[in-house]
Amino acid sequence: MRAGRLRGTAIAAALGVVAVLGIQGVANGIGASDGGEVSPYSARAREKGPVEGELHKLALKPKGRGEAVLSQQDTEPFGLLGVSWSDPEAEVKGRIEARTRDADTGKWSKWVQLEQAESGLDGKRPGLRGATEPVWVGPSDGAEVRVIGGGGAALPAGMELTLVDPGAGAAKTRKKNDLGLAPVAAALPADDPVPPVPTPAPASTAPRPDVVSRVQWGADESLNNEGPIYLPGGRIKAVFVHHTAATTPYECSESAAIVRSLHVYHVQGNGWRDLGYNFLVDKCGTVFEGRQGGVDQPVQGAHTYGWNAESTSVSVLGDYTNAGASGAALDAVNRVAAYKLGQYDGDINGTTTLTAGDTQKNYFGTSFTKGQQYTFKSLSGHRDGFNTQCPGNALYPQLDSVRTSGPAAQLKISSVNGAAATPGATLPGGAFLTVDWSTSTPNARLNKFELLVDGESVAVTDGTARRASAALTDGSHQVQVRATTTNGKVSTALAVTVAADVKGAKFVPLAPKRLMDTRTGLGVPAGAVGAGKVVTLPVAAATGGTPTAVVLNVTATNPTEASFVSVYPSGTTRPSASNLNFTPGRTIPNLVVVPVLDGKVSFYNNQGSVDLIADITGYFTSTGGGATQTNFGPKRLMDTRTGLGVPAGALGAGGVVTLPVAGVDGIPATGVKAVVLNVTATNPTQPSFVSVYPSGTTRSGASNLNFTPGQTIPNLVIVPVVDGKISFYNNQGTVDLLADITGYFSDAPEGALQANFGPKRLMDTRTGQGVRQGPVTGGGVVTLPVAGVGGIPATGVKAVVLNVTATNPTEASYVSVYPSGTPRTSASNLNFTAGLTIPNLVVVPVVDGKVSFYNNSGSVDLIADITGWFSS
Repeated sequence: MRAGRLRGTAIAAALGVVAVLGIQGVANGIGASDGGEVSPYSARAREKGPVEGELHKLALKPKGRGEAVLSQQDTEPFGLLGVSWSDPEAEVKGRIEARTRDADTGKWSKWVQLEQAESGLDGKRPGLRGATEPVWVGPSDGAEVRVIGGGGAALPAGMELTLVDPGAGAAKTRKKNDLGLAPVAAALPADDPVPPVPTPAPASTAPRPDVVSRVQWGADESLNNEGPIYLPGGRIKAVFVHHTAATTPYECSESAAIVRSLHVYHVQGNGWRDLGYNFLVDKCGTVFEGRQGGVDQPVQGAHTYGWNAESTSVSVLGDYTNAGASGAALDAVNRVAAYKLGQYDGDINGTTTLTAGDTQKNYFGTSFTKGQQYTFKSLSGHRDGFNTQCPGNALYPQLDSVRTSGPAAQLKISSVNGAAATPGATLPGGAFLTVDWSTSTPNARLNKFELLVDGESVAVTDGTARRASAALTDGSHQVQVRATTTNGKVSTALAVTVAADVKGAKFVPLAPKRLMDTRTGLGVPAGAVGAGKVVTLPVAAATGGTPTAVVLNVTATNPTEASFVSVYPSGTTRPSASNLNFTPGRTIPNLVVVPVLDGKVSFYNNQGSVDLIADITGYFTSTGGGATQTNFGPKRLMDTRTGLGVPAGALGAGGVVTLPVAGVDGIPATGVKAVVLNVTATNPTQPSFVSVYPSGTTRSGASNLNFTPGQTIPNLVIVPVVDGKISFYNNQGTVDLLADITGYFSDAPEGALQANFGPKRLMDTRTGQGVRQGPVTGGGVVTLPVAGVGGIPATGVKAVVLNVTATNPTEASYVSVYPSGTPRTSASNLNFTAGLTIPNLVVVPVVDGKVSFYNNSGSVDLIADITGWFSS
């Protein structure tokens, strides 16, 4: 178009219609209509192209004095019209006006002024014609045109009215007022044939939106035999927003027909290689692929004169001169722009530099000189680059909200474990991962970040953070960062590969020893841990070695509110998983296996205040000696109620019972370094605690179970074996004790090694995560797949370590966790009463890749967080 000509204002003055086009694109989705049945126009009808449109041309009759007419007459059915002439460089002096007859009502429309389109938008091509912008008028069967001369200047030769029927090309057999747009019967794929591309499509940080492909909207690809042209620099730096002309309001069910009509008009009417715009959007938010091949690739369109070589375009169907676009349309523009700019590290709310392809002015009078560089907003309106009203006086100011409503932009991983990172790079790693990232989006618009390992969220931070850490297992991992803005939009940094060299760990048992007590200030400052507070405990010195993880018996006491405690490696991002759940006034213990990064372990309390106690019972290490793990059981070894394993009778105050384990019921007689027991206290008569310790050693002040009268409570215990036996001490009152073995550690070379993992939630019956949604009823079983799930190896896993929590129980019951594919034994892992929330660590063998959970009576919700596994 010639510099300085104002496009669109004449139509706006006549009918409030602007005729500049635009398109928006995405991938494989169908938008909703705005009411009624599915029209044969409809994208929802899933038309499977090609749909052969018809183009009819009627010559205008010159009248002299720069005037011409097409007398009012009947026509073939059509939905879109425009006027063209032979010389593409010729300019019509005066006004070109048309009116149409509605095919349904027979009424004639008002006169509509047609805007002259810019020549050369698609390059200098054989057969190129001068033309007006096309106008969608809806189903019509009559037309009239008048060209009113300006100053008596001669009109260009070969003026014709172009009528486009977007239908199936069966005009001779159709009724006069029927556009014949029934869906094509041939079963064609939803995806378009992929044209040859210079390079693979770049990945984007923003999600690829749903799109109605060219096949789906019925593109007649026989019109396109040249293929796409790719941007000279292979990079999209800006997105220009347009709107289309419509003299009548359209239904979203007509959107596909409008797109087909524009395709036919641009190719057969204008002589272009293809539809001019890369993407189109309708008012219902449906996105249509425009110019061939441009959904993922940087395809050059014919949309913004002088700037096509570095940009893409999205056009909103309809006229937005006097009224703004719908929220759905604006959101679709946002999704497309964020996706396309995200492919090239662009910021939808940022700026970019473009090189002018011609000398001209824009709508605001800014001059551009060919070959010079200028700053544009990355999301710009057509009028920013060209002298046009497009995208309309009402839509243009809405672009500010579009810019600021996108996902986090320019999200990228900057370093991994301190080493600079670039997308696609492979970096070495160990058992822990620390990732730094950046984004150009302000903190005020950010809700949270998630660290992803192999697509799974392993750490969550708030919107102000730029670093997160997590444990890694051995092998190659894809690492990403996902950002969620305050409006819920999501973007994901391009992946970096981390090759983690993590050796399996052996267990070193230790005599139980108290390391932390917030009541006395042991290990940490004295004082209960408040809501949202963290205390950090040094643990490495207590092991005398180099631990990869420590085994702690953690006890929560004196809680003032219902809350939970999470225990996690110091120096890493706190996970969402919990280790202890408790209610006011209760004392709850649980065994915790927690990785060690910087020699310390952190404890977080969610609500109220609580005192915390931690007793170490051993550690895992990948250097030096240690014991391997062997699955065994679950099998009941002791029950003081029946005399199993020890004399019958409750254990009195200050009393000790000693249970033989080495050489008992299949346990090796020699080489056993520690046993894994699920110990349950039941029928207590007073508040008390039980300590489990190696027989033949001095009992320390550490405890394993804490309880009140009438309470039944379990806890997992890993206890060293010194002389082949285990001792149990009760402090007050009397209590019955049960012990079920689930495995042992020995010097057997064929035993399994430990891998840290998580803590990570695998199952929650409240939400349906991992298993069906809903409480587990009395006698019911749910089975959780674990092998090959969420980063756990598909093969070689001998046992998993799960923190299992029972909540919302309706009556007193117990839960047994056992290997799927094996008979359930009488052993239990959790015992609870109505209304109680109680956790317990479980080491359960894996036989067929799944783990089963049985509830005895009533109903209960179950949660399972994995903290590691054992493998050969």
